[in-house]
This record gives sequence, C-alpha cells and structure tokens, in this order.
Amino acid sequence: MQDLLLQYGLFLAKTLTWIVAIIVVVVLVANVVRESRGQVGERLEVKHINERYKDMAEVLNLDLLDDAEHKALEKQRKAEEKAEKKAAKKGEGPAPKPRLFVLDFDGDIEASQVGALREEVSALLQVAKPDDAVLVRLESGGGIVHSYGLAASQLKRIRDRGYRLIVSIDKVAASGGYMMACVADEIVAAPFAVVGSIGVVAQMPNFHRLLDKNAIDVELHTAGEYKRTLTMFGENTDAARAKFKQELDEIHTLFKAFVSDNRKSLAIDRVATGEHWYGTQALALGLIDRIQTSDDLLLDAVKAREVYEIHFRVKRGLREQLIGTLTRIASMGLRGSWNPAARVQTLSGLDASRLNPPQ
Repeated sequence: MQDLLLQYGLFLAKTLTWIVAIIVVVVLVANVVRESRGQVGERLEVKHINERYKDMAEVLNLDLLDDAEHKALEKQRKAEEKAEKKAAKKGEGPAPKPRLFVLDFDGDIEASQVGALREEVSALLQVAKPDDAVLVRLESGGGIVHSYGLAASQLKRIRDRGYRLIVSIDKVAASGGYMMACVADEIVAAPFAVVGSIGVVAQMPNFHRLLDKNAIDVELHTAGEYKRTLTMFGENTDAARAKFKQELDEIHTLFKAFVSDNRKSLAIDRVATGEHWYGTQALALGLIDRIQTSDDLLLDAVKAREVYEIHFRVKRGLREQLIGTLTRIASMGLRGSWNPAARVQTLSGLDASRLNPPQ
C-alpha cells in the first residue's frame, strides 16, 4: 500500500511539473506574440467623460422608460442635435466649453506612479487653454520623502502655469499624500476621507545583541562622519540616535514650510502634529475646502465643461518585466549599504490604531 501511494505521489509530482512547464511556455509564447504585434510600449489614453455619462444615462433610460417615453426622448435629442448643427452653420453655435482634465494618482510608499504623472502633466500643459482646469483624484497614505516631494512638484507645475488645480480625496491623502494635495487651489474630500498626518517617521530593527550573542561580527566602513548613523547590525550610540532624530526634525520643518507656503491660512502648528482627521474634521481645521465626493464633483463638472480623463500607460515586454523585478530585488538588498536614501525617512505613518474617533 505504501509503495502504491509513493508511486501515485511521484506520478502527481511529474504531472504537476509538466503542467507548470506548459503554462510557462504558453505565457512566454503569448508575450512574444504580443511584443511582435506592438502591444507593448507607451501610450496616452484619453476618455471623454461627458460621452461616457451620456451613454450610461441612455442605457438606463432604455430599461426605465416605456416605448412612448423613449420615442419622445429620442425625438427631443434629435431635434436638439439638428438645432445645434443649424446654428453651427450660421456661426451662431454656443461657445466652446472650457475643459477639465482628470488625472488619477494612487500612491504606494515609493510613489511609483510619479513616472506616469509627470508624463500626463507634460501632455496636458501643451494643450491646456487659460480657462481649462485640472482635477487630480488622489489616494495615498504617504511614503518616501523624496518620491512624494517629486510628486508634489509635478502638481505644482500645473498651478505655476496659472491653471486651476483641484485635488479630490475619496479615501485617504495623508502625510506625503497631503503634501501633494496642499498644492491645489481647492481640496475636496469625502466626509470620512482620512486627511493630514503632517509628520515624518522612520524605524528599523537592530540585531546587534543577537549577532553578538552568536559571535557574529559585522563590519561597516564609511567615509564622512554622518554617512551612516543608525544601523541594523552595528551597535547604535546615543550620538547616532541624536543625529538621526535631528534629520527627522529637519525634514518635518521642511514639510511644514511647504504646506504653509501652499495653504497660507492654515494654522500649521495646530495640524502639523502627525495626527490625521476625517473629512468633516479636516474641513473645520482648514486642511480641506469642501466636502464632496469625486463622483458628484464630476457630475457637476460635465454640465459646464468638457471633461477628459487622461492616463499614461506603459506595457512592458516579458524581458523588461523580469529585468525590472530583478533590479528591484537587488536594489532592496543594497539599499542599506550604499543608497544615500538608505535611512528611508517617510512622510507616512498612517496607523489605523491612531485614527481619531469622530467628535
């Protein structure tokens, strides 16, 4: 019986191996075919939100209206289109509506979407007219300092050129996310969106005592007094801790100054405590300007503007994906040894246990 089970187990293992091998080959072939057809590379996608909403309403009307009501609605629509065409021929048509460009930023700890954001901003700045505006639907709990600094700078490019910038927060824009949001002319948030967390956090484990207990030495060589302060494997000193804390305080000061420059009416010392608040609380503190979801904001916008959603897409081939993955793994392993940003101070720290209860 044991031999039978062993043979059966070996058979299953071989079968599974063949199945995995076949799947890998199929995936490889599919990627090769996709690359040969030109389905990889960069492209800018543009969607007309007005038409999308109009189509959605028509689909719903088909189910809700009876035949007579639907015919009447269709007759009215055709009459309006005919009148518009007639007016256009006479040069009496309505003036073109200003446009609203909609961008999305869903931020991770490294703000990795900043590459797409900079391309989207560069594209719209080339075609935007004085009456146009930009809406950024922002979701981020924050992350690495320099990454979110660059992301905020991309939004500042829009405002510096005189275009109205609106940031909408449906769920969260905390810490680095709020650094981006504060650049806007207007910040709009849902009632329970998490906002704020103007602070800096950094942490790391230290294995020195464990290594010392097991007679394992770790050598660290630096050039420059403060090239490395706290380490994961060496014995940390009070002087190193003090320097590390000083660096955090310096970043926090820069963060507060940036927010103050962009929202001059904000009582920065009241809100720059690292705390975060819900939308209605944030409104009372001046962190945001209005309570509204991005959905309602867009429904209002399509009445007065032509609304276009812009996305910069990058489709990479299998080889590029593999190289990118291996590069990220390698950089993670080396980050603690040579990267000047190795100490990874973050504009983050969105801790669910510290969420302020409604007041």
